[in-house]
Amino acid sequence: MAFKFRHFVCTIFGTFLITSGVQAAQCGSTAANFERWKVEFSPEAKAGGIKAKGLAALAGTSYATATIYADRHQKSFHLSLPAFMAKRGASVIASRGRSMKAANAALFASIEAKYGVPAGPLIAIWGMETAFGALSGNQNTISAVATLAYDCRRTDYFTDQLMAALQLIDKGMLSASSVGAMHGEVGQTQFLPKNILLFGVGGNLNEKASALASTANFLRGHGWVRGKGYQPGEVNFGAIQGWNAASVYEQAIAIIGKQIDD
Repeated sequence: MAFKFRHFVCTIFGTFLITSGVQAAQCGSTAANFERWKVEFSPEAKAGGIKAKGLAALAGTSYATATIYADRHQKSFHLSLPAFMAKRGASVIASRGRSMKAANAALFASIEAKYGVPAGPLIAIWGMETAFGALSGNQNTISAVATLAYDCRRTDYFTDQLMAALQLIDKGMLSASSVGAMHGEVGQTQFLPKNILLFGVGGNLNEKASALASTANFLRGHGWVRGKGYQPGEVNFGAIQGWNAASVYEQAIAIIGKQIDD
């Protein structure tokens, strides 16, 4: 996938407003009405400023059964912290992370100088999300996000993500064939479309430098304070909580990050 970040101002749809006369598309819980939903949603997208490329990408989406299955089976987030860390290979991430920090010292120094975020939590997220870029996913991004916008479970949240994804397509920053993780996350640290618009920097989120700088920018945008701690109860733990809402994930990132930084 090609992400071409340029200096431009993007309109972010925090709350999607439907102009008068456009009826909201009806959500569904099975694949049965997905094609009808796309037809119904297209005028909403157009009213929200989506142009021809984005509308064509929407029309070409398919119901992502694998995405729905993954969304319903996120069992690891319900584990105890020790079990979660064991399942996700925390000790391996920390060990490899220390090597990654040493091998990329200049990159992490430049990121910390610019964003105030040290290497540890960035490397922990990088390792946790994609095993340092090795496992970024092969699910079609637009189909995944469109399916979740159609699904009744979190319609509003993923409608925002879909609108952002279609904007990215219109801007040439994402393609209709782009692939990533099951919920539409892309790149080496797994950014959702709306966060690409808000925090993406550099050139290509499949490249580590852009992915890590964008992750640091995300954390800074969520309140990261230069030089402060990031363990539970410390100032910067709240920024890590902005990355993922699962308590075991947040704690694991803080623990692994400290093991890398110490």
